[in-house]
Amino acid sequence: MKKSPQAFRTISEVSETIDVPAHVLRFWESRFTQIRPGKRGGGLRYYRPEDISLLTAIRELLYTEGFTIRGVQKLLKETSVKALVKKYSDPDAAPVPAEQVADGDGDLWNDVPPEGLAELPETDQKPAAPARPKRDPAKVAAMRSVLTRLEALRDKMIAEGEK
Repeated sequence: MKKSPQAFRTISEVSETIDVPAHVLRFWESRFTQIRPGKRGGGLRYYRPEDISLLTAIRELLYTEGFTIRGVQKLLKETSVKALVKKYSDPDAAPVPAEQVADGDGDLWNDVPPEGLAELPETDQKPAAPARPKRDPAKVAAMRSVLTRLEALRDKMIAEGEK
């Protein structure tokens, strides 16, 4: 059975949808105050379509545009969340109109009644392991080259320290 585009999504569903591991989504929650999924007993996270649109925009800024976490944080402070979602969210995903996304430090969950989450089903299923983001071979080669040079410098410093 397929979910409605406006249905809540679990962290594993969001992870699969935007191709980012669940642990990264949890990390982003700690770095971006605008990400606040609803939680149920046991800490189960439930994301609204607005949350997914914001996460997609953050993913695009970090992975495609080359921003750092700090750069995205600064951009979120300087630019409205609505504008970022409109510009960077996935056009193929079930879109959430930018007007429905909270602005700035607004709470994306402010219109969800507390009893709204109570209606969600409990699940004992362990989520499937999320797919890893695709790696750019050129970037991997560049990082290996940097690592090799750093290791050589370390070895040289150790050798000089022993003299």
